Amino acid sequence: MRDLSVKNVEMVYEVPNGSNVHALSNVSFDLAAGRLLTLLGPSGCGKTTLLNILAGFLAPTGGQVTLGNDIITGPGQERGMVFQQGALFEWLSVEKNIAFGPNMNGADKAQTKARVDELLDIVGLGGFGDKQIYELSGGMQQRVALARCLANDPDVILMDEPLGALDALTREKMQKLILELWQETGKTVILVTHSVEEALYLGDRLFVMAPRPGRIERDYDLPFAEKGLHTDTREMKASPEFIEKREEVLSLIWEMEEEIMGRTEGV
Repeated sequence: MRDLSVKNVEMVYEVPNGSNVHALSNVSFDLAAGRLLTLLGPSGCGKTTLLNILAGFLAPTGGQVTLGNDIITGPGQERGMVFQQGALFEWLSVEKNIAFGPNMNGADKAQTKARVDELLDIVGLGGFGDKQIYELSGGMQQRVALARCLANDPDVILMDEPLGALDALTREKMQKLILELWQETGKTVILVTHSVEEALYLGDRLFVMAPRPGRIERDYDLPFAEKGLHTDTREMKASPEFIEKREEVLSLIWEMEEEIMGRTEGV
């Protein structure tokens, strides 16, 4: 497992009218291997832009990202992505979706089949391997997406609002699953969310980002992810410690939103 390092990352988009949008400014941080980092902030703060740079989908206009000793210059198998919508192959069965990466890499068929069966059990979909994607609920599809990501054995798992389209009950169950997978695999996880509660519950480290240009406004080390592995989800979220931190972060984001509205009204 390798540490992730982000140094002085800038991202400026040029728009057709000749102007530009400064999406990220001087973003720097080091993330030790095995941490679970959540990214939170108002719309337009660059959360997804940063995630896409980490994935190698975007090249920053300044600075660099390294994983271990390797500079990230594009997509790579050592970084897996889970999207808000599963981005699954509708024409393939569940097990063929999960096996897609290993098969493309020429992995041994028998070993791949055994790994797929193992991952299906890990994500709670044992016996569903021969099902078609359209036969699954949204939560089950996201479980397939997680299993497909894990099948490639990445060092870093990147998640862009992976639970945003799910109903409240399914979302909480999936939050617990993410914590369990994080504990079992020891992998580094970076998750973007718009939910303060989710960011606090899942992140053992949390960045609250500020917009225009996007930057890290506050960096928290949190106890809730570790505690959540051994505590009932509802009990954890109802604890005084959790509520106090939730209100603190909500107030911070609210102040940012008020500042954004003030800028807009002044234009």
